[in-house]
Amino acid sequence: MMRELLAVASGARTRAAVGELLHPRRGPAWTAFLVLFAGTAAGLLTAPLLGRVVDVVTGGSADITRLVVALALVAVAQGVATAFGTSLVARLGEGVLADLRERFVVHALHLPLERVEGAGAGDLTSRVTRDVQVIADAVRTALPVMARSALTIGLTVVGIAVLDWRFLLPVLLALPIHVHTVRWYGGRAVRLYAAQRVAVGAQQQQLLDSIGGAATVRAFGLADEHVARVRSRSGEAVDLALRGIRLLTSFFGRLNLAEFIGLAGVLVTGFLLVGGGSVSVGTAAAAALYFHNLFNPVNAALALADDVQAAGASLARLVGVTDEPVPTAEGRVRPADASVRLTGVGHSYVDGHPALADVDLELGAGERVALVGASGAGKTTLAKLIAGVHRPTTGDIALGGVELASAVRSVALITQEVHVFAGPLADDLRLARPDAADEDLLAALDRVGALGWVRALPSGTATVVGEGGHRLTVAQAQQLALARLVLADPPVAILDEATADAGSAGARELEEAAARALDGRTGLLVAHRLTQAATADRVVVVEAGRVVESGTHERLLAAGGRYAALWAAWSGTRAGRGLGEGEARRLGEGEARGPGGVKVRVPGEDEARRPGGGEAAPLRDDRSQTPMSGRGPA
Repeated sequence: MMRELLAVASGARTRAAVGELLHPRRGPAWTAFLVLFAGTAAGLLTAPLLGRVVDVVTGGSADITRLVVALALVAVAQGVATAFGTSLVARLGEGVLADLRERFVVHALHLPLERVEGAGAGDLTSRVTRDVQVIADAVRTALPVMARSALTIGLTVVGIAVLDWRFLLPVLLALPIHVHTVRWYGGRAVRLYAAQRVAVGAQQQQLLDSIGGAATVRAFGLADEHVARVRSRSGEAVDLALRGIRLLTSFFGRLNLAEFIGLAGVLVTGFLLVGGGSVSVGTAAAAALYFHNLFNPVNAALALADDVQAAGASLARLVGVTDEPVPTAEGRVRPADASVRLTGVGHSYVDGHPALADVDLELGAGERVALVGASGAGKTTLAKLIAGVHRPTTGDIALGGVELASAVRSVALITQEVHVFAGPLADDLRLARPDAADEDLLAALDRVGALGWVRALPSGTATVVGEGGHRLTVAQAQQLALARLVLADPPVAILDEATADAGSAGARELEEAAARALDGRTGLLVAHRLTQAATADRVVVVEAGRVVESGTHERLLAAGGRYAALWAAWSGTRAGRGLGEGEARRLGEGEARGPGGVKVRVPGEDEARRPGGGEAAPLRDDRSQTPMSGRGPA
């Protein structure tokens, strides 16, 4: 399946975005320009002063003290003004970059998750890391040099014309070569660096896929194939980088040719004009110095064109994200209650391969429903559709009688992948409700059973957690997420295997914490342990993308259907369909021991998909909590 990458802005749109960012900083921008202008203009006095020194010496006078003092004053003035102006330009650029980063982060966080997943995490992460770094480097190094070089080039040309307009002729000889070189390089560099950014994004995506799914890769013996994919993606990125180096080498060779032609022309012109008596030796020397002084700013500007092109490509990628449409709260309607209704819902990640089909399901306000089924049955897809992460391919989803797309956001989704943000634990909690008082934080922690270990931390809720701070256990991180849920207080909450990775020591405690966090709200639990399903108000069994059973735990056991078979295999009893050990083995692969010590087989997805057999949920030993079979995406 081809990924639809996030947008890349056009050149015109990128320039307009820069203008929008600079508009509030017009005052500092003009100040920086004027200071740099003054410093550059002062520096241009060096060439005519040195020319005057030549004329004085050739005229037989040795009184050059005043000229030397003047040169020293010019050097000091130029140095001070240039340093101050450069710092002002760098500060201006950093401010613009900071605003751009904030815009990018705001839009990235509000992008529909379906859009981010469709582009791949590598595309977004490469923009927020590599592209931001490229622009930051350009702002700190290339931007001040480019600004100073542009002023030096312009004022130097004016200075040459003031000496004698005929000295401009050799400058004009070099100009076409410079113009052609820039156009030749720019046309190739833009495409090359844009392709390089895409290649780096694809490389990062492949690394994320291979490393993130390392367990699955090893389990299915796909290591060689994934190494080959990483090698191929890396090879594409390296090839593009080498092409960039070859392009840059050719670029500098053309610049050297322009310098040779221009300087040779100035020297020949000076020889002819001095010989004809039109100008003095000092004036010719000043013109040669002016042109020679053009080498550094011209070469610096053109050499930094490489960085500018790279930064331009990166900037277009960031602006592209800031221009992506994001959902707004305007026009949204608040649901009448916390009920959820799905009518004829279907969803396909790939055309022709539905993950869900014709799902009709209703969750009453305040009802707690457990979703069970085998890996690949469609549980997580169904949960993400209700949470608004994905949009259904067919059918409708309504919250409190309001279509999901038009409803005020009122659904929270918690998965087993919980992130602990770096910083004080209190700040981590307040992400859910910024105005929460300390008492609110403590109450939320107490509700999910976390208050005891939080008070035992070195500084309580002020303890720094996350990267570089106090390390939380898996169970503690999940309790932190549940406390955020309590603080956010959404009418509808979805827990997608939120206690799956807690282990035997914390699973039951987390299940109790999850139950308390769901009190007073509509709850949907994607259950990996059937004990969770047993305590729910209702159990919904999903198989092959369809709802095949729905009812209370007791009623489904009495019906002797699919859920009863799963429960019998899970608990190790002869209840439900009266499964014996042999029949339990035929359900699939893997083993588990129930409380009664009866060894049973855990249903495997491939065997469970046999005709008439349906699918069975991956089971776990009730005591060890150790997965008996791999847990793939639901």
